Amino acid sequence: MQSKDRIVLALDVDTKNEALELVGKLSDHVGVFKVGMQLFNTTGPDIVKEINDLGGKVFVDLKFHDIPNTVGSAARVLTRLNSYMFNIHAAGGKKMMEQAAKDTLNEAEKLGKNSPLLLAVTVLTSISQKELEEEMFISDLKIPELVEKWALMAKQSGVTGVVCSPQEIEIIRKACGSDFVIVTPGIRPSWSEQNDQKRITTPRQALELGADYMVIGRPITEAKDPVEAAQSIIEELEA
Repeated sequence: MQSKDRIVLALDVDTKNEALELVGKLSDHVGVFKVGMQLFNTTGPDIVKEINDLGGKVFVDLKFHDIPNTVGSAARVLTRLNSYMFNIHAAGGKKMMEQAAKDTLNEAEKLGKNSPLLLAVTVLTSISQKELEEEMFISDLKIPELVEKWALMAKQSGVTGVVCSPQEIEIIRKACGSDFVIVTPGIRPSWSEQNDQKRITTPRQALELGADYMVIGRPITEAKDPVEAAQSIIEELEA
């Protein structure tokens, strides 16, 4: 995989025009474009097709967490949309993840296309150990232990990979093997601000730890020159 293909650009903008302008500028410097709740809920599912039409791959980041049948149906929809990857919450349980994996694969086979990468979200990078214990009432496990358990359960359920903090990459790689896809947010180049994420690392560190894909947003989208910022990250990865 080329260095640029590892970069997942978070399109955390309000309008279709802003998003497509970024895709047009950065499609030669970014491998995947992430459409999250902000953009998806503003523009609707057509944004996935429009990014695909511009030659971009799309990570639909909606983090499904519901009963198995509902999540399975949503998985079929996102497969039909030609998503490159999308995610569900590991906290939804094994039956939910199994249903999502089964319906994703069945829909792809029905359509004669490659199955999207199905990712399970473990613990959000904004969550600290203190919050895990005091607000989510999980006091018997440290974050790395919980992440490892959820990642293993996801793999056993037929899920392709996980979304996790850079700090848990090594644990998951050891537990789930080299073919398990790891997508990590919380990536901040050394020259950028930390913002609201707590468990972060640099792109080079994430690569060395074993990440496959790295979600990067504001360091590129809010830069004076987004192309220059993206190219700087590519150079860091290739150093």
